[in-house]
Amino acid sequence: MSEYKKKLEKDLESLTHELRKVLPKEIKKARAHGDLSENAEYHSALERQAYVRARIAQIGKKLSEISMLPLDQIPRGVISLGSKVRLLDLDSGKEIEYEIVMNDESDPQKGLISIGSPVGKSLLGKEKGDEVEATTPSGKKRFEVVSFQTIHDSEE
Repeated sequence: MSEYKKKLEKDLESLTHELRKVLPKEIKKARAHGDLSENAEYHSALERQAYVRARIAQIGKKLSEISMLPLDQIPRGVISLGSKVRLLDLDSGKEIEYEIVMNDESDPQKGLISIGSPVGKSLLGKEKGDEVEATTPSGKKRFEVVSFQTIHDSEE
């Protein structure tokens, strides 16, 4: 989760720089071309400025939500938000690794599954050796928890 927070902070810094330094120069340059009603560069810069402002607000809200997460209330000793989990797919016999992340961090191709996804929900509160079943869009999946590491384990 701290990697996600760092990525958001980096994105926020980059967008803030663009909003305060880059876009004002682009808008000033585009204004110098004259007639603003038909100035595509000017309108494009204004649209980008509006987008950047909205994105900064979204990132600020997300960072605020993350800072309010009470880490001491995330359970120890069981799978929860931030846990890295190794599972055995009981149907295929293959091992899979996932990290349980917040909804907007989800990227199953990279092994990041949302806490709100069917598999994510089915894993919450589980321990090593537990079997879980999740109904996914591709059908029922059955797993055994081979091992896991919580965010508390990675702090120590």
